[in-house]
Amino acid sequence: MTLIRKKPEELRSHRWYGVNDLRSFGHRSRTAQMGYHASDYMGKPVIAVLNTWSEINSCHTHFKQRVEEVKRGIWQAGGFPVEMPVMTLAEPFQKPTTMLYRNFLAMEVEEVLRSYPFDGCVLMGGCDKTTPGLLMGAISMNLPAIYLPAGPMLRGDWNGRTLGSGSDTWKYWAELRAGKITEDEWKGVESGIARSPGHCMTMGTASTMTSAAEALGMTLPGFASIPAVDSRHAQHASLTGQRIVEMVWTDLKPSDILTPKSFDNAVTTVLALSGSTNAIVHLVAVARRAGVPLTTARFDALARVTPVLGNIRPAGKYLMEDFFYAGGLRALLAELGDLIDDSQLTVNGATLGENIAGAEIFNDDVIRRRANPLVPNDGLAVLTGNLAPDGAVIKPAAMEAHLLKHRGPAVVFSDYADMAARIDDEALDVTADSVIVLQHAGPVGAPGMPEWGQLPIPQKLLKEGVRDMVRISDARMSGTSYGACVLHVAPESFVGGPLALVKDGDIVELDVPARRLHLDITDDELAARRAAWKAPKRPFERGFGVMHQLHVTQADKGCDFDFLEEKTATGGEPDIH
Repeated sequence: MTLIRKKPEELRSHRWYGVNDLRSFGHRSRTAQMGYHASDYMGKPVIAVLNTWSEINSCHTHFKQRVEEVKRGIWQAGGFPVEMPVMTLAEPFQKPTTMLYRNFLAMEVEEVLRSYPFDGCVLMGGCDKTTPGLLMGAISMNLPAIYLPAGPMLRGDWNGRTLGSGSDTWKYWAELRAGKITEDEWKGVESGIARSPGHCMTMGTASTMTSAAEALGMTLPGFASIPAVDSRHAQHASLTGQRIVEMVWTDLKPSDILTPKSFDNAVTTVLALSGSTNAIVHLVAVARRAGVPLTTARFDALARVTPVLGNIRPAGKYLMEDFFYAGGLRALLAELGDLIDDSQLTVNGATLGENIAGAEIFNDDVIRRRANPLVPNDGLAVLTGNLAPDGAVIKPAAMEAHLLKHRGPAVVFSDYADMAARIDDEALDVTADSVIVLQHAGPVGAPGMPEWGQLPIPQKLLKEGVRDMVRISDARMSGTSYGACVLHVAPESFVGGPLALVKDGDIVELDVPARRLHLDITDDELAARRAAWKAPKRPFERGFGVMHQLHVTQADKGCDFDFLEEKTATGGEPDIH
């Protein structure tokens, strides 16, 4: 595309600073009050640096320093940086789930960019929901925007064993419950599993979504793979600040970058990494903001032809630090070859193909060759059937293979509290062949669709050596999780989806190769149960929660708010006086 360079008076910020009227007098005088001279900002791009740092977001602890490096780059390129704090979504701490507040962040980003004198923005995120939330808001506002990924933390370590975020938490928690390790050993895992700034260093939702953002073209090439504490991360932060200034002058916006093919690139990348199942919900939401009709069916179609090349936990063996040293995302994208559309434009003004040209794999066990994939396809799979008319999701590479086709009797829990109270009861009628079902864990009912989907295996089965069994819910699960967990069942049980109608002892059939999730009862019986079903009381009576429960879409539509999708978003900026 041909980019035409703006004149200073064409900058959006000129409406605030460059007009000779009473309001502009106020804008200039108050900027002077903060210690800035007119030469600092007049006729220069004003850049919002949207920072999701907080003292409770452990993944972003280095952002206090990174924001200064971004600002340095903006100053160097002749821009005027303005740091703006936006809602922090701290995955380990926020209850009931950060997913409840992803759309809150997206709304805040859009409104901050709309209401202040910004010409462009740097989006600082990384911890799971911050990436889609930041992108969704910036896409809807459609100012020049560039994403800065937080980067993964360093490998965990315990007694000479390498630990991975989340994945080893679940692993050793199961071993503790089974009596295989001691409390002291468990405390050792606790002290060694998270030992530097940065987000999860497994291929959890954080690294999945930052990698997807890079494949979309929204980050500088190679940035998503760099560990948070590596000096190259700081260098890329400064370069990001420099680049956004040039993007403003040439008016390079998300709408110029995000296309159906760029989203196919992002989906293919997620699949080649055997990335988090959460990516389906998030990328569908991001795409819909951009006016791209991405569907779960498209994920499944690409999954059938995309090999898993990233040998990274939980599906594989290694961690993100190893991935970076092996060549990082640029090397993986280059190895994907014709599965990627390398003609797509990116934020640095080059095509994706230009950005990955010359990338090399330095360890082909960490980043597999296409001739030797970790698994040949199906990094993720989308299931349908009478139990999930609008789809459900599973990660075949992270489950025990014998469960890919399975029939078993349902053991049903009506909600999370019911499951927590009964799952370890010795009297629970459950075997390794049972199918554990959790209801009321979806977008409206939980509320917020928490990461409850890696349902615990009953303690008595753990003691017998069982480490995987079929589990079904309308919840999500952490991207660091693993197992034969069917997730995102849509429509959810709380709004009357078929999952609400399952009873103890019903036979449930899972057939991943056939993409089928089936409740083995007659249509007449299913209809009778539906007629007898009564809607439960909604969980919120006030505040943001009411907005969420009235307007959130189902998992297959991205769990965005119905009034924020593309049809009412981009291009509607009001005249600001």
